[in-house]
Amino acid sequence: MQNAVFKIYLPKYEKTFLCSANETLLAAALKQGLVLANSCRNGTCRICLCQLKSGSIEYTVEWPGLSFDEKSEGSILPCVAKPLSDLTLDSLILSR
Repeated sequence: MQNAVFKIYLPKYEKTFLCSANETLLAAALKQGLVLANSCRNGTCRICLCQLKSGSIEYTVEWPGLSFDEKSEGSILPCVAKPLSDLTLDSLILSR
């Protein structure tokens, strides 16, 4: 699964980028020239907070800066999230 590559779709902007299973969503977006809202890159500042509309992720940290309710409502932090499948996100693009 480490070599798997997934499609990440941002329907609000009609943009898609690719992300491997071993990199964070934020890192993959930045590498491909798509600037998502970000600051700390360690799951604490919450600037990158977005909604996971479909698909599944895993985190690089034990408990990112989300409450239990936020997690159960589909909020994720792309700076510390890695894809386990193709994803659809509601995220803020700063530039392309």
